[in-house]
Amino acid sequence: MTEAIQEFFTLFANQQEMLLELLWEHVQMSFISLLCAILIAVPLGIVLTRTRRLAEPVIGVAAVLQTIPSLALLGFMIIFFGIGTVPAIIALTVYALLPILRNTYTGISEIDPSIKEAATGMGMSPARRLRKVELPMAMPVVMAGIRTSMVLIIGTATLAALIGAGGLGDLIMTGIQRADQSYILLGAIPAAILALLFDFILWWTEKAKRSFMTFSIVMGAAFLIVITPAIVSTQQEDIVVGGKLDAEPEILANMYKHLIEQDTDLSVDVQAGLGGTDIVFDALLVGDIDIYPEFTGTAYVDLLGEDPSGMNEEDVYEATKEGIEEAYSVTYLEPMDYNNTYALAVSEAIGEEYELETVSDLELYQNELTAGFTFEFLDRPDDGYDAFVETYGFELADVNGLDPGLRSQAIEEGEVEVIDAYSTDAYLVEYEMIVLEDDEELFPPYQGAPLMREDVLHEHPELEGILNTLAGEISDEDMQEMNYLVDYEDADPEEVAKDYLQKNGLLQ
Repeated sequence: MTEAIQEFFTLFANQQEMLLELLWEHVQMSFISLLCAILIAVPLGIVLTRTRRLAEPVIGVAAVLQTIPSLALLGFMIIFFGIGTVPAIIALTVYALLPILRNTYTGISEIDPSIKEAATGMGMSPARRLRKVELPMAMPVVMAGIRTSMVLIIGTATLAALIGAGGLGDLIMTGIQRADQSYILLGAIPAAILALLFDFILWWTEKAKRSFMTFSIVMGAAFLIVITPAIVSTQQEDIVVGGKLDAEPEILANMYKHLIEQDTDLSVDVQAGLGGTDIVFDALLVGDIDIYPEFTGTAYVDLLGEDPSGMNEEDVYEATKEGIEEAYSVTYLEPMDYNNTYALAVSEAIGEEYELETVSDLELYQNELTAGFTFEFLDRPDDGYDAFVETYGFELADVNGLDPGLRSQAIEEGEVEVIDAYSTDAYLVEYEMIVLEDDEELFPPYQGAPLMREDVLHEHPELEGILNTLAGEISDEDMQEMNYLVDYEDADPEEVAKDYLQKNGLLQ
């Protein structure tokens, strides 16, 4: 426990600059979303008090919108608004509407009718009555809805990191990806403090009995303070390279950046950590990114819906290249050497003790070795455990389902000897694992290669030759080591990419 606390404070000390930058991004995104929700929900709530027959269906629609899973809504926004802060703000605004809308409607509707009649009898117009009587009296209820929405926004905004919006979610996703609790806490604790701080400020505003007009002026001024730096710093790059959520895609994206900027006058921006295949591919199609590294097997299975069983690396690449170019008008450049496919791995000590080199060698010790497989591997029909049993003709006697984040701990404590892995994972280096040769060729090839829109290639045809300099480069061991440097040594992916290119004569 003491060691974990020490690791957290060491990380906090080393990453203060990044933490402040991501915290500010989180504040910007959250505050702008809240203000947008207020500007929509409060006037709409007022209108509904005047046309009550519409109140129930409109509030019902807002309730339905809030039931949509946040990640699904963020992914859906990419189709219309691309990646980045804009779709994140729109999604967060949608989530924040219901509490403010419902409380505004309820707060005004429940004002004693005799008070409204008295205000009208004093000669107040409907607008003046609203401003001087109804809104001030409904203010506590409205503020309760705003406070609820603010907390909801700050929590949900951590997922916006998956579509390139930044914020504290970047730290949390990095921690999940690396199974590093310190990174998770470094993002989660400030997010919780931020929610409490904003809730206190809004509570103080309510208790200080500020008028609704004063509250609106303060919110408007704060909005200008928050949004101005974002507007001033906005800069459009010539080429945007995307990447999924992991160290490996970010390293490759930065390799593309270095090579392009070395041989052209183009400026390149890297947008890594964009979540899964669907999110990144949609971002490519809508034009928010121009290039990203994609695995041949992933493209063949997930994007084309085909089965690569029994196909070799060259066959999968050629079939994927032809199919994806025809279906989506994108260009698939030549793949690198490494193959980040599923694999079975054991520790070096177990490998030496039982003389294990291939997957078939496990058959002799199927009743002695304990396996820890991820739930995904156990469920996959074509290249998971069921396919392993069918292809190799034997079962392991003791098989346990494990969360990926707990797998490393199980290996360290000797609870499992055999695990499923991706062949370039960093923990293979950290825990001194060896990958068993897939001698029956069960697992399909997953080579990395640049996927690019055709219009980008037509505009910049020189990019094909530049990026194809990586064709046939980077071995499994090279990729393992680079992933290890990022995931366990906390190295900068851009520097790791640069060092590899320089050491191999690809970058001056």
